[in-house]
Amino acid sequence: MERINSQLLKDMLTSGMNNLANHSAEIDALNVFPVPDGDTGTNMNLTFSNGVKEALKEDADTVGKICKTLSRGLLMGARGNSGVITSQIFRGFYQAVEDLDEIDAMQLANALVNGSRVAYRAVMRPVEGTILTVVREAADYTYAYTVTEEIEDCVQVLQKMVDEANASLERTPELLPVLEEVGVVDSGGKGLCVILEGFLSALQGNVIAASDAAEVNEHAQTKVQGGEEEFGFCTEFILHLNENGIRHFSEEQFKEELATIGNSIVCVQDDDLVKVHVHTLEPKTAIKMGKRQGRFVKLKVENMQEQHDNILENEEAAPVVSKREHQKYAIITVAPGAGVDQMFKELRADVVIGGGQTMNPSTEDFVSAVNQLDAEHILILPNNSNIVLAAQQAQSVCEDQDIHVLPTKTIPQGLSACVMFNPEVELEENLAEMQEAIDHVKSGEVTYAIKDTTYEGLEIKKDEYMGIFGKDIVVSCPDCLEASKALVDKMVDEDSELVTLIYGKEATKEQAQALADYIEETSDAEVEIYDGKQPVYSFILGVE
Repeated sequence: MERINSQLLKDMLTSGMNNLANHSAEIDALNVFPVPDGDTGTNMNLTFSNGVKEALKEDADTVGKICKTLSRGLLMGARGNSGVITSQIFRGFYQAVEDLDEIDAMQLANALVNGSRVAYRAVMRPVEGTILTVVREAADYTYAYTVTEEIEDCVQVLQKMVDEANASLERTPELLPVLEEVGVVDSGGKGLCVILEGFLSALQGNVIAASDAAEVNEHAQTKVQGGEEEFGFCTEFILHLNENGIRHFSEEQFKEELATIGNSIVCVQDDDLVKVHVHTLEPKTAIKMGKRQGRFVKLKVENMQEQHDNILENEEAAPVVSKREHQKYAIITVAPGAGVDQMFKELRADVVIGGGQTMNPSTEDFVSAVNQLDAEHILILPNNSNIVLAAQQAQSVCEDQDIHVLPTKTIPQGLSACVMFNPEVELEENLAEMQEAIDHVKSGEVTYAIKDTTYEGLEIKKDEYMGIFGKDIVVSCPDCLEASKALVDKMVDEDSELVTLIYGKEATKEQAQALADYIEETSDAEVEIYDGKQPVYSFILGVE
């Protein structure tokens, strides 16, 4: 097969998407930490399916245009570090085939290399032994093979890419000792291999179908990830601008027009296409606004009240968030539970995005939050190491806004940063004070183990409670309170003045009080107790 045309590319994308969905649970299980938050497969699946579904709707007969739509869909749907890196791989792929109607073998090999280069540039401190290593080694080997052997068959090129990606994946434990100790390969690298294997299968004439289990899993993920904060109608459309629209369309003016009827507005222009998302009680008006600018490539209107009734019937409804008045500062943060959400709001957070472990918000979630605001400076606190890249990607999408992502990796870091925020001082002073607070707070969590394993010499049994201090598991035992006390012993010392104790859905107020009493008996630190209502973690601790 000498060339890949648009239809064959769509078959490859479908096959890769379905293969990833079929293996997402397996990829989730490739988790170094034995905690119930292994979500690499979920994040990659949600990210890739978002992009592919957009690409499959693209009514174009060129590879370049399909890859353009794929890249934009991946960009906006990216969740977690693995999802963001995946989006960047295919962004680089698109850049290499942008002007092509079809792809030949050499162009395919070159696009794969460019994908790896763009992905590396997107990460500030690339770590070897991850998906980045897998894509780089496989793409470089494949390119050299294609040139040296003068390969003209696209199947041979992709077969080489798959073989080398899997070989690189098997070597990841040699580069990351923690993978070797736990006995797993890199989960993101595995996800990439699965996507590539789906591509190859389609090229060989067998488009992989989604399994029943994958479809059920996708429905469950939608229920977790797709909750909306407002009622009304979620109205989404992609516009192909008419000649007048191409000459005069303004993202800012259109956003302002949409803001008169709704909120949670996303408007992103790419040449003659505009992607729009708005929550409104007047969807017909939003559609009329769009119709004046061009023709609809995609149009979807969903009743969020019905979604709320069907999916979250036992949850308390959140109020409608309207466009804010202009202000000097605005803070966007992420919280995993209603109680933590309220803590951030009391510390001047303007928008709190629901999410955390197992619920990583997407780039589009951050863009939507930005578009609710009218502020001179917007500060984003991701509060999770797996969310920082998505926040930074949103920062690049909203380039017309002055956005600063403070790389908070834990809830205590985010809370401490908010405490130090002062709306009366200049930006540089705020950023410095907030960063200093982030650097000086110690973070810990208590959760349960989902499997037997060994981590840095510590034997861990399934269902035991683990104390995690920073990035390290420091204790594991059958009793939650005992594990929590052992964690406190590691975190609290003679210099500790304040302990913020946040108990979650897996703990009781009585347990929290007992732990607070222990802290006060064994140290001079003051303890503040909060009901965070967070899942996964029985306790979250911040020590200052």
